[in-house]
Amino acid sequence: MIAAPDLSRLTDSLWLWQAYDPAVKSDLFSSAAQIGDRLLVIDPIPLTTPALEELTLNGGVAGVLVTNLNHPRAATAFARQFDAPIFAAEPVIGEFGGARTVVLAAGQRIAPGVAAIAIAGAAAGEMAFHFAADDGAIVIGDALIHLEPYGFALLPPKYCSSQKEMRRSLRQLLDCPFERLLFAHGTPILSSARSRLEALLADDD
Repeated sequence: MIAAPDLSRLTDSLWLWQAYDPAVKSDLFSSAAQIGDRLLVIDPIPLTTPALEELTLNGGVAGVLVTNLNHPRAATAFARQFDAPIFAAEPVIGEFGGARTVVLAAGQRIAPGVAAIAIAGAAAGEMAFHFAADDGAIVIGDALIHLEPYGFALLPPKYCSSQKEMRRSLRQLLDCPFERLLFAHGTPILSSARSRLEALLADDD
């Protein structure tokens, strides 16, 4: 998997990096959130050494969060390099080659201000992660996308186990305050993200 050379700082506590993966013919997006003096990385793809050094100036990696069965990516490499656990839902846990893992349950608190939200009907083991800091952010795997030619949209039905169930499950996110929405596939929405999600789900009623 190609290493991303550039790191973008979205807020005082959120970072993003991306790279094109020819194997899946798509840009892959990864993110990190600072919790105190440590970092949680979400669906990580590799970073070049200078970019990784830049990221870890903000703290060591305390955990690796994986959003679904499709996104092991470089989770094992990050976990081993930083001696950090991987957090994922039960269907995903077998993908990490002996790395230390923590099985997530719906609603589980991972760290202060960080919660896992199970999204049924999307990819196996789909979890969204809510970060309360800086007016709130949600990081999601495949259930929502923000890329061409779809724009901001639900995962298309052919990739879902049940798009109807997924749509119902996504309504849980509206119970959380959040200004930003980050994706495993697509550019982040950095303002008014909750309102945009509410409108998207209303359009699909």
